[in-house]
Formats: sequence, C-alpha cells, structure tokens
Amino acid sequence: MRTTDTLIIGAGQAGLAASRYLTEHSHDHVVLERGRVGQRWRSGTWDSLRLLTPNWLNALPGQAYDGPDPDGFSSMAALTEHLTDYARSFDAPVEEHTEVDLLHKTDGRFEVVTDRSVWQATSVIIATGWCDQPAIPSTAGALAADVHQVVPRDYRNPGSLPPGGVLVVGASATGVQIADELRSAGRDVTIAVGRHTRMPRSYRGMDIDWWLDRLGVLDKTIDEMPDRELARTEPSAQLVGRPDRRQLDLTTLQAAGVHLVGRVTAADGHRVRLAGDLPGSVGAAERRMRRLLGEIDRHIEANGLGHEVLAPEPSRPVAPTPAVCDLDLRAAGIRTVVWATGHRRSYPWLRLPVLDRHGEIRQRRGRTPIPGLYVLGQRFQHRRNSNFIGGVGRDAAYVADHIVGPQRALDADTSALSGH
Repeated sequence: MRTTDTLIIGAGQAGLAASRYLTEHSHDHVVLERGRVGQRWRSGTWDSLRLLTPNWLNALPGQAYDGPDPDGFSSMAALTEHLTDYARSFDAPVEEHTEVDLLHKTDGRFEVVTDRSVWQATSVIIATGWCDQPAIPSTAGALAADVHQVVPRDYRNPGSLPPGGVLVVGASATGVQIADELRSAGRDVTIAVGRHTRMPRSYRGMDIDWWLDRLGVLDKTIDEMPDRELARTEPSAQLVGRPDRRQLDLTTLQAAGVHLVGRVTAADGHRVRLAGDLPGSVGAAERRMRRLLGEIDRHIEANGLGHEVLAPEPSRPVAPTPAVCDLDLRAAGIRTVVWATGHRRSYPWLRLPVLDRHGEIRQRRGRTPIPGLYVLGQRFQHRRNSNFIGGVGRDAAYVADHIVGPQRALDADTSALSGH
C-alpha cells in the first residue's frame, strides 16, 4: 500500500497543469499515466494532425509560449515533446505505464488500484480528458462485414485504408480534415453532414482564435449559457491548423470534389439511409457564422480598429446538392466508413456514484458531489476553453486551491500557535 495526499489520474495537459499548481504549494501528490506523458496525443491521432489553436493560445501554467512561431500550429510530435519538457521543468511526480483498474473509497480514504500497486489518498483528480472513447453509433453494427470501418484514433493516413471510396460520417473538425486528406490523395470521398460549426480560419487578416479571445468568447462561463447541455455538446469548428493557414469547410471540400450528403440514420448491409437535412444543417451553420462575423465587425467599429485590419471578406455558400436518401456503398465503390462522430467518456474503473444519466461526471468547476474527488479537462467545465490546452490552467488552479486550502489554514493556525 502506497500513500499520498492527492492522486492525479492522467498526465496530459490537465493532469500536468494540476501537478504544477500542487507542486507550487509543496503539496504531496502523484500523477498516474497509463502510457507516457501525453499518451493520448501520441497514440490517438493521425500522422498529419496539427492543433487547431495557434501556439500563442496554448500556454500551460507558468510557461508562456516563447518559440519562433507564435501564430503556427503545433504538430503532435512537437506537442508531446513540449508536454514532456513541461513535466520535467518542475519535476512532476509522474508514474508512467501505470494503468488504473479501480477507484473507490475505503475507510474514509480514496483507494486506487493499478496494475503495479495500490494507492491511498485524501483526494483524487480525474484528468483523463474529453476525447476518451470513440462515440460510434449503433448503425455501425448493421453494415456488411466486408465494409472496412475505422475511427479517427485508428486512422493514420490514406495509405492505411483499403483502396476504394470512403464515406466519412461527421463534419466537425476531425471529419472535414480526414475527408480533405483523403480527397487530396485521390480518393473518392463522401461526407455525411450533421450539425456542425462553420468558421473561417482567418477573418479580416487575423486568426479566428485571436478574435474569439479578444471578444471574450473563450472566457464565457457555463453559467452564462442559455442551454448548458447544448453548449457542452457544441460541435468543434470546421478548421485545420496548417502552415499555409488555408480555409477548410464544406465549400472547400465541395470544390475539391467531395460529395456532401445528410446524416446517416440507418444501415443494412451495403445500403445506408440518409436524412434529408443537409440544407437545414448547412443553413443553420451559415447563420451562426454570420452572427459571429457580424459581432466581430461591430467590435472593430466600436473600438476604432478599422484602419488596423483588412476589409471584410465575403464567404462562399455551400452549393445546393441533389437530395440523396439512400446510398448503395457497393455501387458507389465505397469500401471504407470513417466514423468521425465524436467521443464519449468511459470510466469502467470508477466505482463511485458521480455519473449522470449520460455517463458524464457530475461536477461544478471541477468539484464532484463526493468531497475530495475532482475532475479536470471537461468540455465547458467552467469556461468555453476549459478543455483547451491553454484554458485548462484556470480550472486546475481553482481545483488545486480547493485541495490545499484546508491544509494552508491548518498550517497558518499551527504557525500562530507556535509563535512563528
């Protein structure tokens, strides 16, 4: 039996941010990681993936970006190297290659059973992230056995898929990036489009994240949202992080020859049923984008920035496409389906009553209903950027302060009693 004050499960950006703050407080803690530091970034991404947020926006606590390319987009190799260096910079107590099998409470303390040892702690921070397990719809089970199916974490590059056409299901950031890469490699690609967020990579000469940061959009709290559940399930924007900063959305895919269809609603062997909602989904995304760009324009005018930025650029609408309600994969030459349908959280080792009806950890600002149990890195945990690399720090600081607060008060009382 090994003991510590606080156990952190996960050594990605959230777990390391919490470790940094606890280290600053000289608080005894250990970080458990199933693989290496930043393991999910190492094993769950495709070869060409880069972060969607520019480097200047990805600062971790106590370490602002000071490299040569603040407006660039980090590759996964550069990111994992950065996370490793960050952990070393404050000697984070990470135990790598340690798989958690069980978290429960016994005799008033948390007990964490791993494949290497058993730990007891006064508090635990779950920092396993938002992109945990692929959210594959049940429709996938109805496809024929000879249809190759893959999720983004298992996709590496176009050569990793069998020859032939590809149906990409999902049109958020991941779906459009994979569809674009496959089409650029000469594949015949169809993308099934549902609810999505359209956003330009740059607007009026500045990166869209610069505008979101300036407008305070990333700092919006969950309490300011009219619909909290809708806010937490908002699709990620159709963006790509590339050195040439080029635009990527349904219009660019369409121009490249990618076929657009509606949502997948059912499947039977080689036949896929599609909803006739493509015009509605496209129209809703277009209206949301125009509202955002209008807000940016008004901000520019109100703050006298018109002479510092470029003129507004017109956006190209998605061209109307023939309605397709039934897709014969065999006739269309489609041999692979990529399920870019998002993620879910899975906690098979968590034996504490903190999950809601959707299987998510119930929390407010990282504090769960069980005293001493915390979570970090959740989508819109408190602010819109809570699960961003550069946004998790404030939540980590809040959680760390809550953990060490009672100990600080005790230390102060002890010091006062001893006359120091």
